[in-house]
Amino acid sequence: MPVQLDNIRAAAARVGGRVLRTPMGESGALSERVGVPVHLKLEHHQTTGSFKLRGATNAVLSLSAEERARGVVAASTGNHGRALAFAARAEGSLATICMSSLVPENKVSEIRRLGARVRIIGGSQDEAQEEVDRLVTEEGLVVVPPFDHPAVVAGQGTLGLEIVAQVPEVETVLVPLSGGGLAAGIAAAVKGLKPSARVIGLTMERGAAMKASLDAGGPVLVEELPSLADSLGGGIGLDNRVTFPMCHELLDDVVLLSEAEIAAGMRHAYAVEREVIEGAAAVGIAALLAGKVASRGPIVAILSGRNVDMEQHRQVINGDVIYGKDAA
Repeated sequence: MPVQLDNIRAAAARVGGRVLRTPMGESGALSERVGVPVHLKLEHHQTTGSFKLRGATNAVLSLSAEERARGVVAASTGNHGRALAFAARAEGSLATICMSSLVPENKVSEIRRLGARVRIIGGSQDEAQEEVDRLVTEEGLVVVPPFDHPAVVAGQGTLGLEIVAQVPEVETVLVPLSGGGLAAGIAAAVKGLKPSARVIGLTMERGAAMKASLDAGGPVLVEELPSLADSLGGGIGLDNRVTFPMCHELLDDVVLLSEAEIAAGMRHAYAVEREVIEGAAAVGIAALLAGKVASRGPIVAILSGRNVDMEQHRQVINGDVIYGKDAA
């Protein structure tokens, strides 16, 4: 595997004091519903509002002083950009973040507030990545990818170390799945410490690039579509070298969720758990509510981010589902 348990332990030592050890709470309502203990890893309480700070911080700290001085660049659906802007500023570096027009304005404005340069390019992550490639070639910036990079995956894997420390008896971990950085890192950590545990990737039906790639046996292009789980959008890269092989080897299953199911997860989080989370963070709760995950517990569901547009959140809470076949 490109990233192993020792790499993740080294990342944990590197980022210690720079990222939060986020809380774990048991959900009485979900535990009662599925018949086994369900714990919620409250990673949306992380400093920048999502797990992405772990990988971005580890990657920036792994660069040389000369590389940091040149500046860093990445394509992002929002949360990685916010995390990279924060991590770069903390180390005296300048981040440039390239995003598509599908990224919500609340995420774009927060990245600008953190002092990063912002480029809005086209209507997909693939087009944003083309701008990243141009800036690397023409301006000499150092790319810090959102997922397909060993240092990023190792940083995300520190969350897996925390999960096993907080719930040593864990049997199933539910992980939001997009490009695979979080899923690969957590699976390497959890299975490295507890091989019997299952790690299940969860994603939306609309544009599930990693799921399509796993089904095809290699990276494929998938049309990027609007979704409540906007953070899970984008491709995995046709030259993917890290997260695809790790997800292929380590994930026990991948579950797809409709927009209505994701909305139900967000509503449950708000009404029952008293947590405001974005759609991508609600997929674990959504899968449990929809009965799409076998009740082998204890279960840990990761609430991965809270950086939701609050008008969208209001629409979801009021019962308005706004994408795809679920739209009114």
